[in-house]
Amino acid sequence: MPSLLRTLLLLALVTFALAAPKPEKRSFKVVRVPNPNFKRTAGAGTRALVKAHRKYGVALPPGLVDAMNAAQGPTIDTATAEAVDGKAKGQGKAAASASNSASAPGSTGSTSGSINSTGAGSGKVTATPEQGDVEFLSPVIIGGQTMNMDFDSGSSDLWVFNTQLAAASQAGHTNFDVAKSTTFKMLTGSTFTISYGDGSGAAGNVGTDTVNIGGATVTSQAIELATAVSASFVQDTQSNGLVGLAFSKLNTVKPAQQKTFFDNAKDTLAMPVFTADLRKAAVGAYEFGAIDSTKFNGSLSWAAVNTTSGFWQFSSQKFQVGTGTAMNVAGGQAIADTGTTLMLVNAAVVNAYYSQVTGAVNNQTVGGVTFPCNSQLPDLSVDVGGNYMAVVRGDDINFAPVDQAGTTCFGGVQAIASNLQIYGDIMFKSQFVAFNNGNNSIGMAPHQS
Repeated sequence: MPSLLRTLLLLALVTFALAAPKPEKRSFKVVRVPNPNFKRTAGAGTRALVKAHRKYGVALPPGLVDAMNAAQGPTIDTATAEAVDGKAKGQGKAAASASNSASAPGSTGSTSGSINSTGAGSGKVTATPEQGDVEFLSPVIIGGQTMNMDFDSGSSDLWVFNTQLAAASQAGHTNFDVAKSTTFKMLTGSTFTISYGDGSGAAGNVGTDTVNIGGATVTSQAIELATAVSASFVQDTQSNGLVGLAFSKLNTVKPAQQKTFFDNAKDTLAMPVFTADLRKAAVGAYEFGAIDSTKFNGSLSWAAVNTTSGFWQFSSQKFQVGTGTAMNVAGGQAIADTGTTLMLVNAAVVNAYYSQVTGAVNNQTVGGVTFPCNSQLPDLSVDVGGNYMAVVRGDDINFAPVDQAGTTCFGGVQAIASNLQIYGDIMFKSQFVAFNNGNNSIGMAPHQS
């Protein structure tokens, strides 16, 4: 009889355990909004072009740096020049050296990040463009402190302005204060150094803290605290750091790389995906864990992602100008990068495209292709994975005036001397994009108007 009672009790316990509710996997959205106080200079297009080249370690065309300096003057402060020089000339190169480091779990400098199961995976975050769509900002809560930050699918570091910086660098920014966080812990001996382009970059030390993005909470998320930042970041007082959304193998923290927020949060999401719904001169959103079919027309077309280099990289071997004949780009590859302003493509694409724009010239003064601002630009279609042609609207390719009179404009599509093309915000303004970490794929469809 006692044996029977024990058996019945065991069965009851098993039934109760199976019936117990499991943590709900949800989704969350982050709205991306414009920075109304951003002041675009006449050299914005030139600087964006230089930045993209340096970010991916691609040699600059002759005269491009001179054109940038002539338009804007130096853009990096002395402290950051000393901190960054020789350490991270390009995001890809910096990440490649960092990827060889590792340490045992729990040791000093080990990979951080864990999920708060009671609050993870639910919410929504806005994405607001600065004036002219040069940069898009979203709110991020770190240790209880809200910071407006730039989400970047082309890098893998989460770094912030903070109270360690010199007073002049902190001025005008929302600065993270470790003393005001009860959950911050320093990762002793850990450092980071990252360069994004035209000398802009950041370097400093590293800790962990609780990060909340749109209601999803990751505890012990690596937070990189800048002790030196470039002048261009200092001057942009609306942005207080970056959130990297590429694969974690690109993270620059040493001696041990750290996981991105998305890598730490993805297992708690209803789907291991995030989407970018970014609009021209309008509020857009990043959504994590769900795909909102009301935001795009038709169905998403999916392409396989090559994760070898840590980017959201895919095949892109064809293009079409307007209603013309599709042409080939042999061996073409592309990266979907929300942190790059322009769309950098094979020179053959640039030549074919601007040959259809009256008055377009390769302008040595600004280091890129310009055209009359009143030009009617054709659409540009680019191949995504061999089974979809993503249409970039002509209106989205008119990036910015290069003169005070507003008569000459800088093209949003420019050339890069590499088979690796960079599809930045110019493309995102025309296409809804889904990033799937579950099967390493990327999906696109035209925005719902």
